[in-house]
Amino acid sequence: MWMKEYIFYVYIMSNRPNGALYVGVTNHLVQRVSQHKSKEIDGHTKKYEITQLVYFELFGDIGQALYKEKQLKKWKREWKIKLIENNNKNWDDITNTLL
Repeated sequence: MWMKEYIFYVYIMSNRPNGALYVGVTNHLVQRVSQHKSKEIDGHTKKYEITQLVYFELFGDIGQALYKEKQLKKWKREWKIKLIENNNKNWDDITNTLL
């Protein structure tokens, strides 16, 4: 039987360098980031105007993605900042790399 392969993303968004952070998981990263940018989703990202995608990882398994998301949410803020800066020194919005 043919099975569709899925890609899952764990991502971090921010409102500015060293600003407010949001960690999430999705299987439609472009769509989800667009929802955050247009402030369609009530909550943390809308309240703090978190619209810049600054980091993401890909996973082939939803269980692994959810585990990583939970890990990142438990991390100290300084660890998340180091992760972002090791991959995106200037905190650029990397949304365009998805298109």
